[in-house]
Amino acid sequence: MASYIARRKFLAALGGAAAAWPLAANAQQGPRMRRVGVLMSTAADDPEGQARIAAFAQGLQQTGWVVGDNVRVDIRFGVDNANLRKYAGELAASAPDVILAVGSSAAAPLLQATRTVPIVFALVADPVGAGFVDSLARPGGNATGFTLFEYGISTKWLELLKEIAPGVTRAAVIRDPAIAVGLGQFGAIQAAASSLNVEVIPVNVRDAGEVERAITAFARSSGSDGLIVTGSALAVAHRQLIIGLAAQHRLPAIYPARFFVAAGGLSSYWPNFLDQFRRAAAYVDRILNGDKVADLPVQAPTKFELVINLKTAKALGLEMPPMLLARADEVIE
Repeated sequence: MASYIARRKFLAALGGAAAAWPLAANAQQGPRMRRVGVLMSTAADDPEGQARIAAFAQGLQQTGWVVGDNVRVDIRFGVDNANLRKYAGELAASAPDVILAVGSSAAAPLLQATRTVPIVFALVADPVGAGFVDSLARPGGNATGFTLFEYGISTKWLELLKEIAPGVTRAAVIRDPAIAVGLGQFGAIQAAASSLNVEVIPVNVRDAGEVERAITAFARSSGSDGLIVTGSALAVAHRQLIIGLAAQHRLPAIYPARFFVAAGGLSSYWPNFLDQFRRAAAYVDRILNGDKVADLPVQAPTKFELVINLKTAKALGLEMPPMLLARADEVIE
């Protein structure tokens, strides 16, 4: 709660809530105000989305850009595809100096809307496969940014599950079949499963009802089970349901981001999301200072974090290995 309040105070110091930043620039006189668009794939009141905006703003400040002074930031929030397409068109039509796209669901409609406005993306899983860039080293076109992960990180989830709950012999892997990322993550997990003596079972889910039915059916089928939740917008949207079902059926579960664990999940291992937004601000700075997007390589994550919820572990009757706790970046009690 304290960190959330601090972020709110930080945003207020910039002139109000994130959506109000453009208004702070209305009275600006003197040198030309630079303009940055942001397309967020979260709701405006989502605390995680607000934290990402704050990290981006901090990154801008560190490179000399002050919102309302020498840069104007126009933010649009869109949770569903229809709104994201609408706001992508609006931002592209306003012709800002550069646009920050958060996630593949934001980057895709922006690149459909413009091939001239520079775009910096964050939290994108496979920019080459999605056609956003020609290659990681030489993006070409008008987009570059930061990848969300390499598929190899998915094997860490299974290793972590076995370290926390050595008796697990089966693991359901929750994935969204509508996106290629879920398939790739499952493939990496499956490749490591035999060496860890775990049977992994793909569980395709598309909505809340299917999430509940699938996890309940899996939990009832036998004992010694665990759960791995792969990264997807669906998992984020239904995180409280998934966390609640894991607790109800006493399933040790590994999640794809810290905010799952903060909400009551057992553990997560994943890149530090907020670090990507600070790094994205540095790319925005370089573009505003004349660098060409096509020459800025797509970068992989550099900071990863292991988070453990001790309260949840105790509720499941799990004793956390001391070596694991020593490696953890954060332990929630």
